[in-house]
Amino acid sequence: MPAAAPLQLFAYWRTSATFRVRVALHLKGLAATERFIDVDAGEHRSEAYLRINPLGAVPALVEGGQPPLTQSLAILEFLEELKPEPALLPRDLHGRARVRSLAGMLASDTHPLVTPRVRKYLSTNAGFDDAAVRAWMRHWFSTGLAAVEQRLGTEKATGRFCHGDAPTLADVALVPQVANGRRFKVDLAAFPNIVRIDAECAKLAAFQKAAPENQPDAEK
Repeated sequence: MPAAAPLQLFAYWRTSATFRVRVALHLKGLAATERFIDVDAGEHRSEAYLRINPLGAVPALVEGGQPPLTQSLAILEFLEELKPEPALLPRDLHGRARVRSLAGMLASDTHPLVTPRVRKYLSTNAGFDDAAVRAWMRHWFSTGLAAVEQRLGTEKATGRFCHGDAPTLADVALVPQVANGRRFKVDLAAFPNIVRIDAECAKLAAFQKAAPENQPDAEK
């Protein structure tokens, strides 16, 4: 069996999407050489990086000489197929659909509304002051988390983690959103299942190592 091609991760310490991919890499036991893209300094809009990801978003993953992979959920699915064990998707058809649905609610429906580029547009183009931007953030964080909380609290497939008793892609998507919610002072008391599952994930080395504050390029 041929050796796996080396992986390069173009990353920024604080982004939720990068956090997701780092968790999956650690859970899978996969190594990736990180290339730090300073979003605050505008490096994601540089000509060189736009050749990697024309959207100017991080992360991007490059395997050997293959074209760059973008979009964190697509990268997570790629890593699942690249190294199927330990599995981050359930074995059964309906379980896989549930996990993908929960991950999509967090990464596709909630996260895009609270990204830095949205906040920048609101403040520079839509006339939002700082208080209005923060109100926007808290509203959309709370709306997304409330929907996920309802499912976690009512669906029998919820276990120690979002689905059963082992972490899945749903947990990989959940934890970064919870971290961002805390950062923007979202009251998490209304989301007991989310808080419980986040605490379970925090016990695992993969989530600890992937945490933004533990990255070499983190602001100390």
